[in-house]
Amino acid sequence: MGSRNVVKMFLQTLIFGGLAGLITSFFVRADQYKQYLNPLDMKELTGVVLFFIGLGLVFTVVSQTGFFAYLFINRFGLGLFRSFWGPVQIVLIAFVLFDLIYFPYIGENGQSLGHHIVVGLAILFIGLIVATIKAKETNKSAFIPTLFLMVVMTTLEWVPGLRTDGSEYKWLMIVPLLLGNTYQILMLHRLQEPEKIKASEERRRQVALKKEEAAAKEKNEKQSEKKNNKKRKKS
Repeated sequence: MGSRNVVKMFLQTLIFGGLAGLITSFFVRADQYKQYLNPLDMKELTGVVLFFIGLGLVFTVVSQTGFFAYLFINRFGLGLFRSFWGPVQIVLIAFVLFDLIYFPYIGENGQSLGHHIVVGLAILFIGLIVATIKAKETNKSAFIPTLFLMVVMTTLEWVPGLRTDGSEYKWLMIVPLLLGNTYQILMLHRLQEPEKIKASEERRRQVALKKEEAAAKEKNEKQSEKKNNKKRKKS
């Protein structure tokens, strides 16, 4: 992916994240808007709007940092675990979901276990939807890495929000994080340079063709060897 596309994705993610933070604030911090609407105080109201947009931008930058860390982790995992990287990611997803439900529950007295289960399942559900879309638009092998990003990386990025008192800033943080990660993972393959994609597909095709030729050659050699053995036995 070229530097122009990287900058494009970075800026677009920032815009969506900032808007997500603002829209979320309308629901979770409505009280801050009400006090400047009656009577109308445009100066203070503008300040509140800019504050929540800025907050959304900060959380979106956290999402972008986590996304590029995920790209490195995915490459590192493929090199280290090879074919076992998929199962390792599934184990990590299950472990993080358990931590996301259990540890906030034992650390907070005001919310029930059911509340934390719903939060964990909601993140998993969103992750499954995004992973399914990614797999359909690219290939089946992208499903688990995408789910890993949406569950594991998003949860790690959300840790500072989970440690805050009250739920307002938790929601103000998780919405831009989820939106940022969703947008980046679904745009990644769209912004890749067409020439590189074609070259990669051609390399895969050539490798598959060589494997088929090697398998056919090996099969012919085995058949030829069997015929020679039969001739020797008859003679």
